[in-house]
Amino acid sequence: MEKICRRPSGICRQIVKRRDNRLKSIDDMERRMTRLLICRIAMVLAIGAAFCPGADAQDYVAPPVTISKDKVKIDGQVFYSHVVLEKQTLYSISKAYNVTIEDIYRYNPSVKENGLRKNDILNIPVIEVPQPKKEKRQAEAEVEVGPQPKALADHVAVSGDIKHTVKWYEDLASISQKYNVSQEAIMEANNLKDRKLKKRQILIIPGPDSIRNAIAEAEEPAAESQVQTDPESEEDYFETAAMSPAMEESDSLNSPDWWNPIFRRSVNATLIMPFKASGSTGNRNNMDFYSGVLLAARELTDKGTDLHLNVYDIAEGVAGIPSDVLKTSDFIIGPIAPNDISGIAAIVQGSCPIVSPLDQRVEKLTGQHGNLIHAPSPQRAQFTDIACWLKEDMQYGDRIIVISEKGARQNDGGRQLKAVIEQHSISYTPFSYSILEGRDIQSSLEAAMTSSGVNRVVIASESEAFVNDAVRNLNLILHNKFNVVLYAPAKIRTFETIEVENFHNTSLHASLTYNIDYDNKDVQDFIMKYRAMFGTEPTQFAFQGYDLTKYFVGIASRYQTGWMSHLTEEEAEMLQNTFRFNKNGDGGYTNSGIRRVIYDKGYSIVTVE
Repeated sequence: MEKICRRPSGICRQIVKRRDNRLKSIDDMERRMTRLLICRIAMVLAIGAAFCPGADAQDYVAPPVTISKDKVKIDGQVFYSHVVLEKQTLYSISKAYNVTIEDIYRYNPSVKENGLRKNDILNIPVIEVPQPKKEKRQAEAEVEVGPQPKALADHVAVSGDIKHTVKWYEDLASISQKYNVSQEAIMEANNLKDRKLKKRQILIIPGPDSIRNAIAEAEEPAAESQVQTDPESEEDYFETAAMSPAMEESDSLNSPDWWNPIFRRSVNATLIMPFKASGSTGNRNNMDFYSGVLLAARELTDKGTDLHLNVYDIAEGVAGIPSDVLKTSDFIIGPIAPNDISGIAAIVQGSCPIVSPLDQRVEKLTGQHGNLIHAPSPQRAQFTDIACWLKEDMQYGDRIIVISEKGARQNDGGRQLKAVIEQHSISYTPFSYSILEGRDIQSSLEAAMTSSGVNRVVIASESEAFVNDAVRNLNLILHNKFNVVLYAPAKIRTFETIEVENFHNTSLHASLTYNIDYDNKDVQDFIMKYRAMFGTEPTQFAFQGYDLTKYFVGIASRYQTGWMSHLTEEEAEMLQNTFRFNKNGDGGYTNSGIRRVIYDKGYSIVTVE
């Protein structure tokens, strides 16, 4: 990474390695204590439910367990990475993967200690079923061949062989699993003396032995000891890579992504974050963010971008950062806090764009600084999306009901949400009550609803207690056969007192600033690369660092000098973010990109395209 990161004096060095054992120990201890407490509460509730009259065990249907396509190699052994979904059990998971519960405990000791929780990631050992030698050779020959150039496709159609270009995060085991060919067969076909591979090394993935031998006799044999690699020059490399049948679609030179190497040029970027790298423990979230930045930087340089990344730790303040480095950067990502952003803005004096990465409070500063770009979508954008969503879904016979709390504080987000709905000229039925009246309002709320159409409900409040009570009442009304759909901003998902089941019962339509679709192939590839590079799971902060770096390096590379004037033209769907920037009058830019999800009745969370 020294090629990517140029660190002047005063810059934190080897920041990723600052995830020391002490930080892990503290985090793990807090996580275990939290899970243990939740597990004990869940056990008490489960015991109470077992003796509750009228509890019908047959009402519960365990969701199906789908075998994960994501695998990881740990200490030489291959595991499936299984994300636990709502209501899945150790029994159902073990049956789906053909392992025992003890196998799951063995490789996931925290589960035995703290219990199984939604969104836990389990390492499930891959169990190889023994095959007779004849059947095994046949299975090794059955490989999946994707779209290919015609000349190479003709060869593959005859021989069954495939050329695979090794990526930096792959090893022999992962390639073997990808093509369902044994490691030994690949080693033999490529005259490999050991299992070590090089980046950009070209491997022959063998097809049927008899056909391959026949083809080999008609061709001039290659030197047995020679290891094939891609040419070193960029032109030859891209020409060869474009002909590779195993090349990922996202690597293609025909990809519409604007960080494609065809737009490559030198980009000088600066990252400023309070890592606290000089102390005994670092800031975990900011470290994760930086890790995402590094992974994006590596991908971009591998694709031809000449990226220079300056990294500064400002845990002690912005003083000491050379102003000439900042003013000559194509852009700056960070800092986080509004005061630090203002300090950097005072140094650069509008000469360099500043990207605000995380803190929602910075959005108000875009009115003061024309070079400030606020990346997170503000809460106002969520409210606007809810209003638009209501208008899109509204059908004849439906009714919109806005529930609010009596005596809510004047600056409550609920009041702002109501104001946005009214600004969009949406007619609604108001319903207001105090939390103390919550047990007695069911009949009044039913009277405000329609029985012939859909009741589209918005709870205009930021109080967790009130929102929880309103959702509880909506679930009671559902049993009286009213059709209810709940619309809400992202904050509702942070309320721990609300049962997730109630979101599914009310078909929650949530407008979110961030969302990660773990079924997306690009997301799965990112997770695999992140694990290979850092040996841990990526957090939302890692996704954020990756998205911001890839987007802004890409747009700076494409438009070069003056790229910020094109910002409103470049809408992009990243792994976690939707970037849709708007100019704030004479000031900077804000992001209005929102992601929609629906909690359906089948206990799935569906991403709305």
